[in-house]
Amino acid sequence: MRHLFLPLSLSVALLGVAPALRAQQSSLLESVKRNPQEARSLCNQFKALNAQGVSATSPQAISNLAKQRSLTRQDAEILATYVIGLYCPDVR
Repeated sequence: MRHLFLPLSLSVALLGVAPALRAQQSSLLESVKRNPQEARSLCNQFKALNAQGVSATSPQAISNLAKQRSLTRQDAEILATYVIGLYCPDVR
């Protein structure tokens, strides 16, 4: 029975973390929704990367975005994907 305790405890702990992560991601995306100029600025940044032959979702571009905005790599990737999908679908 003891061997089941750790996975069960971990699962219960992760259930508490998931809503906090969703709320953080939601506020990140809401900030771009409320400020279209911010989205356009990111699109211009992504287009400049594309002009240099760099994908806006490349590991290097995501790392730079994360540093620039003090985000985790995961949040930067979510932000880039969201902005590209809604505001600049011509970006690669």
